[in-house]
Amino acid sequence: MTRRSLGRMAAAVAMAALAACAPTVNTGGGTTPAATGGTVRVALLVPAGSAQATDNLIAQNLENAARLAISDLGTSRIDLRVYPTGGSATQAATVARAAVSDGAQIILGPVYAEEANAAGVAVASSGVNVLAFSNNPTIAGNNVFILGQTFRDTANRLVGYSSSQGINSYVIAHANDLGGNLGRDAISAAITAGGGTVAGVESYALSQAATAEGARRVGATVNATGAQAVITTASVNADLPILATVLPEAGVNRETTRLIGLTRWNATSQALTLPGLQGGIFTLPDQARVTAFEGRYSATYGQPPHPLASLAYDGIAAVGALLQRGGSNPLSRGALTQTQGFEGTSGIFRFLPDGTTQRGLAVAEIRNNMVSILDPAPRSFGGPQS
Repeated sequence: MTRRSLGRMAAAVAMAALAACAPTVNTGGGTTPAATGGTVRVALLVPAGSAQATDNLIAQNLENAARLAISDLGTSRIDLRVYPTGGSATQAATVARAAVSDGAQIILGPVYAEEANAAGVAVASSGVNVLAFSNNPTIAGNNVFILGQTFRDTANRLVGYSSSQGINSYVIAHANDLGGNLGRDAISAAITAGGGTVAGVESYALSQAATAEGARRVGATVNATGAQAVITTASVNADLPILATVLPEAGVNRETTRLIGLTRWNATSQALTLPGLQGGIFTLPDQARVTAFEGRYSATYGQPPHPLASLAYDGIAAVGALLQRGGSNPLSRGALTQTQGFEGTSGIFRFLPDGTTQRGLAVAEIRNNMVSILDPAPRSFGGPQS
C-alpha cells in the first residue's frame, strides 16, 4: 500500500510547512519529558529480519525516511530507536512491549495489519499510541492510528467532487475480495452520506473472464437505471484494463456516464492510453510535495524511496509538529487528533477519532492520454473531522 540544491529546497519546504501548521494541542494531566523540552524516544517498528527480501528493503527505506525527517526538522529532541518485527505479529507485540519498557513515548509502525493490531494491543495499557504504516481500517481505533490512505477517505473525496458536478446516481463495480469489499462499503457509505443513490452493485471474481462478465452486468445495470457514474475499486495492474475495455462494448457511454476509480490510475503509463479511461476521474496526492520528498530522499540516499517510506517521514513530521507546539502531554490521543492536522510528504493529513487518517487529495482526470488536475489538493482542512 514513492536531487543537492533540490534537496535543500525540499527540506525548507518541509520545515516551513510544519511551522505553518502548528497544531492546537489538547493538554492533559501529568508532565512528560516531551512537555518539558527533553528528549522524546520514538520507537520505529520495521519488518527487518523477515524471510522476504522485500521486507528488509522496506525496513531500510522506512528507517531512512524517518531519519531524513528528523534531519529536516533540525531537532535533537527525537531519539529514534529501531526495532525489527520480522514481519511477525508475535514478534511485533514483543518488541512493542520492549520499546515501551525502553522508554518509548510513541510507536511508528509496524507495516502489516496483523502486526500493527498485535503491537497496539500489547501496549494499550501503557497509554502509548501506535502510528501504523497500514491502510486497513479494521485495525484502527483505541491507541492504534493508521497512516495509510483509506478507501473511505478516497471515496468521500470523489463522491463529494462528483456531487458538486451534478452526479448523484452510481453503479458500484468491485472485485469480490477483501479489498474490493472494503472499497464497496466505503463507496456506498460516501454516496449515502452525500445524499446520492446507489443504482446497483456488481461484483466479480478476479479473473479475466469473470471481470469481463462483471463489466457486462455493470453495463446492463447502467442502461437499465440511467446511472450517471460507474465507481470502481479496480486496479490498473489487475481488473481496471478489462473494465475499461468491456464497459464501452456493453453500452456504457463515457460522455454520459462518468467512470470513477478509488485506485491510482496513473500507476502505469499504459493505463493512461486506454480509450475507456479517457474522461475518468481518480484522486492524487499533492504532486509538488511528492516530487519534493522523492527528490530529497534520492539526493540523500542515492535511490528513489519505496512508496511506504513517505509514511515514516509523515509520522516523524507529526511528532515533530506536536513537540514544537508543546503542552503537558503533546503525544496524547487528543493531541494527535487535533483538527488542523499536519503537513506531510504528500500534503496535509490528520488523524480522525476512529484511528483512520484523512488526507488532502486532488481530483484528477485522464484526458488525451494525460493526467489533468480538475480540483487541486486542499492546503488546509476547512471543516470538522468526518
